[in-house]
Amino acid sequence: MRRPRVRHRPAQPSSCAGMWADADEPAWGSAAPATFWVALEQRGPWGNKAFVESRLDPRTGSAIERACAAAGGRALLIRSADDHVLARADESGTRRLFVSGGMSSRAPWLLAADIEDPALVLDLPFSTLVGPDPSAAIAALPMLRRTGQSVLLVCTNAKRDACCAVLGRPVALEAADMRPGRVWECTHTGGHRFSATGVVLPTGATLARLTTDLAVASLDAAARGRIAEGTNDARHHRGLSHLRPPVQAADAWVRATTGEVDVTALTSYLAQGGDGTTADAWVTVVHRDGHRWDLRVRKRFDPTRLRRNSCITDPVPAERWDVTLQRETGPRTYRPLTPEL
Repeated sequence: MRRPRVRHRPAQPSSCAGMWADADEPAWGSAAPATFWVALEQRGPWGNKAFVESRLDPRTGSAIERACAAAGGRALLIRSADDHVLARADESGTRRLFVSGGMSSRAPWLLAADIEDPALVLDLPFSTLVGPDPSAAIAALPMLRRTGQSVLLVCTNAKRDACCAVLGRPVALEAADMRPGRVWECTHTGGHRFSATGVVLPTGATLARLTTDLAVASLDAAARGRIAEGTNDARHHRGLSHLRPPVQAADAWVRATTGEVDVTALTSYLAQGGDGTTADAWVTVVHRDGHRWDLRVRKRFDPTRLRRNSCITDPVPAERWDVTLQRETGPRTYRPLTPEL
């Protein structure tokens, strides 16, 4: 069946994405923290709280979501772009499952399987998914197979925020045509104001303001363990999900400054201060060549710029993570760039 023509519509100026479309605040530090990801196919409509408001059994959905969150990960529902376009909601047969971890160990991996019973997801050893070795997950669910490919999950959860559907769905449709089987619609990833948003697995790179070209480039780069050069900037790169927000911001600042796109090239950690989410923090970033940056990261709110963070909330002071270089030491084997907003 021929796919209907994709229609791209701009964000309404009063919507959250419309208010942030031309903002000069960096998107970095806004990725939802997750040390691993579990993405389960669920056809049909999704509600605001998708794991308990879909055709998935709500007890199973709630248990999966809670188990992932308790272990520091994040669960998403996914569906093929065709399921929405063709109104396909057949619940018979198998459903796709992706499990991705190892990001914080600088050894990201991705497993895939087709399963019949979504309750099988609860057999996963969630506490092991952070590590570099997925063998425990494979032992628990032998149908899982390691894949060297990457997948892109584009948020299209309209019940959570209209911008995700209006801006995300056309990107998912077109990118899925160009990379069949590797682009999926997904439920809430956070950051509605940056729609279209996406998460690339297995790198955990979380992206803002996606276009079809950037989506495909990000997918191809992730298969090589890299961030797409076109998204390695303050406008598009929200952060690597396994890092806490201020560390995401510092890591992203170094990448934008140096042009480093290899996700395993940097080790970034909270050195002092802050609680990992707000307040002032000092972050250290170390390149594999030994070069080191000591950075101060502060959360700023600008009361002169009021914007919606979601279409269902009132405008609030615009927020950003400011990154200031304190000290830079050690060898350098790359050409430094100038970060741009």
